[in-house]
Amino acid sequence: VAESELPALFDDFANSRRTLLAVSGGPDSTALLVLAARWRAKRANGPDLIAATIDHKLRAAAKAEAKAVAKLAGKLGIPHRILEWKGRKPATGVQEAAREARFAMFSALAKEIGADTLMTAHTRDDQAETVLHRMGRGSGIGGLAGIRRVHQRDGIFLVRPFLDLPKARLVATLKKLRIPFASDPTNKD
Repeated sequence: VAESELPALFDDFANSRRTLLAVSGGPDSTALLVLAARWRAKRANGPDLIAATIDHKLRAAAKAEAKAVAKLAGKLGIPHRILEWKGRKPATGVQEAAREARFAMFSALAKEIGADTLMTAHTRDDQAETVLHRMGRGSGIGGLAGIRRVHQRDGIFLVRPFLDLPKARLVATLKKLRIPFASDPTNKD
C-alpha cells in the first residue's frame, strides 16, 4: 500500500475525535496500526489514535504477541492497551463467544477513553469469507450484503478501511517495510 493511497483509506474518518485501533498483531491489524500512524503523521489535524490488543487467554503465544504490538505502537507514538478476556470460556462456540467478548471489551475501552470510532482491519478476503459463511447458513439478502465499511453499534462507529484491499497487499506492505507480524494458526481453521 503506497503512501499516496492513505488518504483514500482513512480520510473519511478524519473527523473522529479519537479512534481506537483493534490490533491483534496479525498482518492485517499490524498494517492497520502502521498505515493509520503514517496517515495521521501527515495530517495537521485528525483523530487521536489509540491501539488495543486482546489476549483471549486461548493460546500461549497471545501474551507475547500483545507485547510485540505494544512495542510497535510505542515506536509509532501511539498509546496502547492490552485487554484480557477473563473468566471461563465456553466448551463450544468459542470463536463466536470470542468475537462478542472482543466487541464488548473494545466498546468498554472506547467509552472509557472517549473514542467515537473503533477501526478494524477486515479485508476483501474477510468480506468474501463472511458472505460465503452466511450463504452456507441460509442467510437472506441482507446477510449476503457482507461487512459494511461503516456501521454504528452501541454509540460507536465501527469502521473498516481495508474492505477493498486483499490481505496479500497488506502482507506485502509489511514485508517491504520489514515489520514483523504474528501468524495465528487458528485463523487458518
